[in-house]
Amino acid sequence: MLQCPRFLPRSIISALQSPSLLLFRTKAHPYKLRQQDDDDDEERDRRKPVERDAWGRPFHLHKARGQHILTNPRVLDSIVRHAGVRPTDTVLEIGPGSGNLTVRLLEATRQVVAVEIDDRMLDALHGRVSQHGLRHRLTVIKGDVLKTEFPRFDLCVANIPYGISSPLIAKLLFELGRPCGFRSATLLLQKEFARRLLASPGDSEFNRLAANVRLVATVELLMDVSKKDFVPCPKVDSSLVRIRPRSDVPAVDLDEWLAFTRTCFSKKNKTLGAIFKQKRKIVELSERCQLEGKACRFLEEDVEDGVDDYDDDDQLGTSIGEKEAPNASELSVLKEKIVGILKAGGFEDKRPSKLSTEELLHLLQLFNQEGVLFH
Repeated sequence: MLQCPRFLPRSIISALQSPSLLLFRTKAHPYKLRQQDDDDDEERDRRKPVERDAWGRPFHLHKARGQHILTNPRVLDSIVRHAGVRPTDTVLEIGPGSGNLTVRLLEATRQVVAVEIDDRMLDALHGRVSQHGLRHRLTVIKGDVLKTEFPRFDLCVANIPYGISSPLIAKLLFELGRPCGFRSATLLLQKEFARRLLASPGDSEFNRLAANVRLVATVELLMDVSKKDFVPCPKVDSSLVRIRPRSDVPAVDLDEWLAFTRTCFSKKNKTLGAIFKQKRKIVELSERCQLEGKACRFLEEDVEDGVDDYDDDDQLGTSIGEKEAPNASELSVLKEKIVGILKAGGFEDKRPSKLSTEELLHLLQLFNQEGVLFH
């Protein structure tokens, strides 16, 4: 409270102590404003309901769970249009939230299968869809999308939580069997992640994810979406991309391909020679041969006594299963063989981030021809 001299008239004292003046004094203290701005996102989410169900009841969204509801109707309409939804399609939607996109999909096609784990979202979704008279077209699967077995579908259309982008794309493209039974997946992704997904060999952003996806699919950027179109507002913008499975996937063991690219892109800016000369990589390849019960042909050759390129103090690694770790002489032979393959194919001084899909496939073929297995 303001301290006023005693000789001031009572009317002036009352005016100085009025609520409006006290409010002005509060606003003059920036410390209180800074303190409020420093509250963490989770606490703000707890205090502020930012979404309402079909009956107008508020419920809280959690940024930590990736719950960002797309609210811009023009963007929602554009997603359905870009997805190329047909009246006869079955559409898989992942993380439908409160149903903003779901309703538009149901209006465009005969069936939507929505996978959602949050009971509150499911209640809001059911209410909103029922209000539009579209409940008979919606099938809901409650569960973790990464652990859920998908039914047959024609299209996947989703605004997915950023945190599951990579494993979800891997599931769609590598875990549903060959050939893929769906036409395309139209996904709203974090903008930076989308750029990495779209990267080409030679780009600074080219990575293992892009290399794996390019083997089995094509990726197209459809549009960028502002973070202001979401509630609550995320920290970054998003991008809408369309992923189309290829009909002409090369005849390669996909499990081995994934293991091969994991090795190559472990240090994507190093040369392949430097990557494959690492002791850990040599041990892994040797143990993998033992784990599969397949003897590497070149390890069946006579090994010269006393040859040991691994005479430092680094641990060679542990055995896999009940197989014994290979001895140093065997590892030396394997290392020489791998370096020879890289030199013969002209790959020793090349970097994986610069190689096309065809070049990576050729290198894998060279390894396999010499008995080097990656899976």
